Amino acid sequence: MSEQSGVAEPEDHTSAEKSSKAKLTRRGLLGGAAGAAVATGVAATLWSQQPPRGPYNAAVEAFNASKPIRDAKTMILEPSWTLVYRNNDVEMVAGQSIVVQDGRIAEIVDGRVSGNDVRIDMTGQLLIPGMISGHTHGALGSPTRGTIESGRSYGPAAYLLEELSDEDIDAVTAYNLAEILRAGCTTQVEQSLNMSNAQSYVRVARNWGVRAYPSGMLPTFSKMFPTWRATDDQVLHDSAAGTLEEINIFRDWAVSIMGAEGDRIRPMIAPQGPETQTPETLDAALAVARELGTGIHTHLATIAGDAERMIRLWGKGPVPWIEDHGWYDVPLFGAHMSGWDAVNDAPFLAKKEKFTFVHCPSGAGAGAGSGGQPFIEALGSGINVAVGLDSHSNDLLENAKLAVLYGRLRYDLINKTSPVPVKRPTVWDLVKSVTLTPANGLGRNDLGRIEVGALADLTSIDISGFLVGAGAAGPEPLNNLLYANGTMVRNVMTQGVLQVSDGHLVVDDENGVIKKGGEVVSRIWAQLETDGFFTETAR
Repeated sequence: MSEQSGVAEPEDHTSAEKSSKAKLTRRGLLGGAAGAAVATGVAATLWSQQPPRGPYNAAVEAFNASKPIRDAKTMILEPSWTLVYRNNDVEMVAGQSIVVQDGRIAEIVDGRVSGNDVRIDMTGQLLIPGMISGHTHGALGSPTRGTIESGRSYGPAAYLLEELSDEDIDAVTAYNLAEILRAGCTTQVEQSLNMSNAQSYVRVARNWGVRAYPSGMLPTFSKMFPTWRATDDQVLHDSAAGTLEEINIFRDWAVSIMGAEGDRIRPMIAPQGPETQTPETLDAALAVARELGTGIHTHLATIAGDAERMIRLWGKGPVPWIEDHGWYDVPLFGAHMSGWDAVNDAPFLAKKEKFTFVHCPSGAGAGAGSGGQPFIEALGSGINVAVGLDSHSNDLLENAKLAVLYGRLRYDLINKTSPVPVKRPTVWDLVKSVTLTPANGLGRNDLGRIEVGALADLTSIDISGFLVGAGAAGPEPLNNLLYANGTMVRNVMTQGVLQVSDGHLVVDDENGVIKKGGEVVSRIWAQLETDGFFTETAR
């Protein structure tokens, strides 16, 4: 979650936020319509049990065509190009067949494999590892998208999401997770707004076979936001006891689900950021991270004001302060860093082998200024760099493309004056930032790469059709990704299980997911309108 230039976050809660928080109850938000919202978590009816119903015949056809593939123990993928992993790096190869067996990549073969095994024709497509988002707030996307880009706060919608019934939050979670999958992202490092949202995320992820590193935000959003924006330091000190309690609640839940669904679910503790922590909560988070073995996921140096306050309170800015509490001794994903001290923090972080910086180009909403995060500085300094969705956008391919395009513009503007090394990003940086580098940050040598023995988390992208290609697969397909977005994704699988086929979700009723998610978000918008949220936008 980002607070970039162009998004006017209030110094304290706006009247609309206070009104939303005060007026919201489950009964009030639902307006008696709870029965209309159908759970899409454990109680959902999978397409594998019943074909979808609805007006979108293409979705029905995609489901029917995918069934033999989803039931197959062995399948052969036949893309025009494949991003393979060789000699500790990635490279492009043409005309290979990828044999998937029992959830893993069993063979990579030149040319076509003979035999009667189920195969997927991916002519004109590029096969890459299933993409990994290093930073998400899954359910926050659809309720805020299209309403905050002119400067409104995401806070009021976030408060409403925290108070939804299980059925309704599952509907919103499912819509957003369906978008994330549809755009080719098979693994998410997830920081839900609270534990209720995190539990919803896991219900849907388990049902659909998604790979996840889930957590609730600590402290939860409705407690974090007043603490983050408070002008009285005592508010932060007083919050410590509540945050410690929430850390313990997360720990108990995380232990209960660790390794679920064939080890696809690995909870990862997610303190909101150093700016809302105290020494006691930093130490408690590290203890849980060590116990779980998955590391820490946080916002880091989000804005300059965070560092100023922390230097006054603790004598150090956020990047060096958390070293005093051992956070760099475990895998650490830190998002945004717009408020870092580039001269001192860049060489410091470059030496931290377990640290991954997560750049989120759409972090505060499209066009809000998040492209100015230090992506090119981190690349130039040798820091492990990933790209994340954050919230509002669920298209990881689009965000990786934006990272490169924004990065090239920033490079041209600052390369001669930057106080730290910068790198003009390449299309190799684009694809690695959502595959290999986040996998390395997670300590997973079985993800983010296409090689024999790796898990079959795979995404195919059309690089030959309208708007992205030329009617045939071109000679340098990574360049075509600069014209692509998630709608060009054709097939997605996690551990060999097909989740998207021919551009349609096939692990649930796609039409139903859209309808139910839209119904709940429409009620959220109605509540926001009642609370005076929809002020006139700038012209």
